[in-house]
Amino acid sequence: MSEITATNAGAVSADTSARYHVREHHPENGTNLGFWMYLMSDCLIFACLFATYAVLGRSYAGGPSGAELFDLKLIAINTSFLLLSSITYGFAMLESQRKRVGSTLLWLGITGVFGLAFLGLELYEFSHLIHQGAGPQRSAFLSAFFALVGTHGLHVFFGIIWLVTLMFQIKKHGLIPENRRRMACLSMFWHFLDVIWIGVFTFVYLMGVLP
Repeated sequence: MSEITATNAGAVSADTSARYHVREHHPENGTNLGFWMYLMSDCLIFACLFATYAVLGRSYAGGPSGAELFDLKLIAINTSFLLLSSITYGFAMLESQRKRVGSTLLWLGITGVFGLAFLGLELYEFSHLIHQGAGPQRSAFLSAFFALVGTHGLHVFFGIIWLVTLMFQIKKHGLIPENRRRMACLSMFWHFLDVIWIGVFTFVYLMGVLP
């Protein structure tokens, strides 16, 4: 009797597994959706910083204004570095679609160099302002300026760390689907930083030099 029961149970189990095939899988668009949600949260952070600067951007407390401090030529060069880095990242994405590991790594490396150049000039600007006595504690205007521009620079810094890590992963494992997905996420992040910087360049620097 027990043998018949075991046989019947096995038959039921086989029949059930035949009708219901359960398997775990990674959702095809799950990573992209999650990363878009992260970018939206980052948008809120920058929106708050832009709003703070809009309120405090003319509160000089008797100190220097943006027209006295900002070097637009230097900022224009720095802006070109970041915009060029987005173009070179686009070339890296194209090469990854062609499955060319070497070319992909080359364009990613060039992107990283442009990102480092951008950070270098930004740090030079900060140190120059502090040396002039225009540090973040000097006025509400400068506090809002350092908070907004510094937060963007911090994002670029972490983006470069992510970029270098991704290059090591591609060199070790090649352009596997996981690495291409990571490249796509970093691409969204990098272009997002470009859009934010265009807002900073226009709203902070260009409008800051107006009387």
